[in-house]
Amino acid sequence: QVQLVESGGGLVQAGGSLRLSCAGSGFVFSMNTMAWYRQAPGKQREFVATITKDGVSTNYADSVKGRFTISRDNAKNTVYLQMHSLKPEDTAVYYCNVPKFPFSTYWGQGTQVIVSS
Repeated sequence: QVQLVESGGGLVQAGGSLRLSCAGSGFVFSMNTMAWYRQAPGKQREFVATITKDGVSTNYADSVKGRFTISRDNAKNTVYLQMHSLKPEDTAVYYCNVPKFPFSTYWGQGTQVIVSS
């Protein structure tokens, strides 16, 4: 059973930083690209960032480029999202995901990020 457990969210002032973590199990973590998505209130879930299985290549949504950094530790089966210069529009529930079927059908509970102005 694929399990994804996100953590690290919270309430932060605009301009602040947070580091999110996502622990994966039930699949071979080190053999899979990982991704972060987010869903703001009243909006559809949107892509944030991906990282290849070896951590060499990353890709970001334009809205977070230069502020967020995705990384991973395959020894810990964990993917991270370091967020700096947070803006109120970054407020959302953040989810990690394995963007490859059938693993892509599994989602964790997410972690809430609230950025106050």
